Amino acid sequence: MTEPAHPHEPHPHAPQPLDSTAQLLTRVTAQLGTRLTHLHLDGTDGPRRPMSTPHPPTLVAVAHGSRDPRAPATVNALLDRVRELRPGLPVRLGHIELNTPLLDHTLADLPPGDAVLVPLLLSRGYHVKHDLPGAAASAPHLRVRVAAPLGPHPLLVEALHDRLTEAGWHTARGTGVVLAAAGSRDPDSAADTRRTARLLSERLGGVPVVPAYASAASPTVPEAVRALTARGRHRIAVASYFTAPGLFATRSAATAPWIAAAPLGPHPALARLLLHRYDQALTTAAVPADSPQLVSA
Repeated sequence: MTEPAHPHEPHPHAPQPLDSTAQLLTRVTAQLGTRLTHLHLDGTDGPRRPMSTPHPPTLVAVAHGSRDPRAPATVNALLDRVRELRPGLPVRLGHIELNTPLLDHTLADLPPGDAVLVPLLLSRGYHVKHDLPGAAASAPHLRVRVAAPLGPHPLLVEALHDRLTEAGWHTARGTGVVLAAAGSRDPDSAADTRRTARLLSERLGGVPVVPAYASAASPTVPEAVRALTARGRHRIAVASYFTAPGLFATRSAATAPWIAAAPLGPHPALARLLLHRYDQALTTAAVPADSPQLVSA
């Protein structure tokens, strides 16, 4: 004989009570959430795949080139700093003349896509206005932007000040500075160098800074030294307004009556400025290779 069930226990074959409305909503919400984790934004179903990130345009640093064997090593050290500041950014080097790789060869070796030419030049002039657009036009497989030259800019002044300090600069009575630049027949180039000289003078607390040129423009560095001497300045330093060692930088330094600063080289401020010019260029629309665009500072 079967014992009767406990009065408080449900019969094993009795119908189960229905879930409450809250329980049903909880269950449906959980199932829907699980489903949505497999649903893509385009409406397709299946496991999610990581979104691909497009490659940034290649930064092509454009150096002038020099017969001085120290120049390529200096430029490469600068680009190593750039790579440290922006990991993952493709950075290449091309020279206008005298050193390999030449800019045309660098551009020809790049895969189809976008590139930004960043001149390692300190002012506007023939190379920036003509040589770089011409090189871009020779690479029809690329969409090319041409960035502004590095100068004038406060970061350059920071680097110039540091190089002077390293050479032994200290402000005293009778001090003056000659800002020695390469020189160009382009009036925009001279205007850019004069602006840098004014900014450096402000950075040095009002010490006179005279722009001078190693070629193609006046005054020459020796002429600028004589002009400062005539103004009663007898402790005259030469600030090297060059990105790397070379003939012009060496000749300019040799005329210094007091101290001569080293070229800017791989100064951290120069690396930051190079990336700043690259980023500036990216704010403009890409243009066809046969009509590159110069981005002004």
